[in-house]
Amino acid sequence: MKFRCNEVAMTEFPTRYLVMAEESIITEDHSAQSLISAYLEYRRVVGEDDYGKLLTPEEYEKYKQNVLPLRMKNRLFTCWVNPNNMDCKLVGPETMCFCQHRYKQHKTDFETIPTTRPIMLPCRVNGCLCQSYHYVYSTGSNFLRCHCKHPVEDHSTLHPFKCKKETCCKCFGFQNSTTCGCGYPINMHQTVIETQKEREERGHPIGQPTPYAAMGGITGFSSLLDGYMRLDDSGIGAPCEEILSQPIVSSDDPFLRSQLSSLKTLGSGLSPKEVEVLESSLRRPGEKDMEYFERRYQERLKEKNTALPNLALPSTSQDTSKKYKRATSNK
Repeated sequence: MKFRCNEVAMTEFPTRYLVMAEESIITEDHSAQSLISAYLEYRRVVGEDDYGKLLTPEEYEKYKQNVLPLRMKNRLFTCWVNPNNMDCKLVGPETMCFCQHRYKQHKTDFETIPTTRPIMLPCRVNGCLCQSYHYVYSTGSNFLRCHCKHPVEDHSTLHPFKCKKETCCKCFGFQNSTTCGCGYPINMHQTVIETQKEREERGHPIGQPTPYAAMGGITGFSSLLDGYMRLDDSGIGAPCEEILSQPIVSSDDPFLRSQLSSLKTLGSGLSPKEVEVLESSLRRPGEKDMEYFERRYQERLKEKNTALPNLALPSTSQDTSKKYKRATSNK
């Protein structure tokens, strides 16, 4: 397998960049693939606990024996919540803090969960004064500015996050009037750090136990969406039956309008035969590709044979016996 760098718009680049691109080719064999996968697994499990120095195999095994049971038991869920108790943002390992460091660079593993609330997750980067993780809203890769016109990095990492500029004397704390996708201003949101039991009491999903470090509020692929687009209990929730039963009109999405005839057919109900055909076309749990195709072929072959009329075929055994009698009589 080969990975080629700078493949886009090669014809528009100068000649020296073409030469650099040709030299930037990494050849990877099957043995290297397993090593890369092992390193990625190591990085997900250890996170920033090795402080930039790889652990030896013995240290890595000892780390997993000591840390993973505690991580599975004492996992903390971190999210950004609006006044309606909706998780507008589920924090992950790479989510930035107000101190401009990522969530995985904060303390997230505890032998015993602190009893004081709110739970403090201090930053572990040398020289950082951040006392606990605090989510900062961003639009794409751009962070917002305060009312004092200065960006996030010009403000203190301590609450209430006042501006550090000497010329700024009107900032009493980081404030911004941007509205979240849920409809509330971002200043009305708060960062919530909770245990598994506390999250279950709020009625929000906890997902499956994971051995990876600093997973925060990530419980599945849907956690990557903002709350107003997420249809689980931590987001806006599933639409009601009244919304789903609304008729399709010309202002709806073109995809819905293109499926109008199919939806009408399904709404009118299916016959038992159609239901059987539909269920048969679906792959069964644990069924491999060739098993699925063979089963479908045998079903179609069976339907074809049952559809053919029962034709009366000549009895070959009687014809053979008559010919044998004639041959013996001639002798």
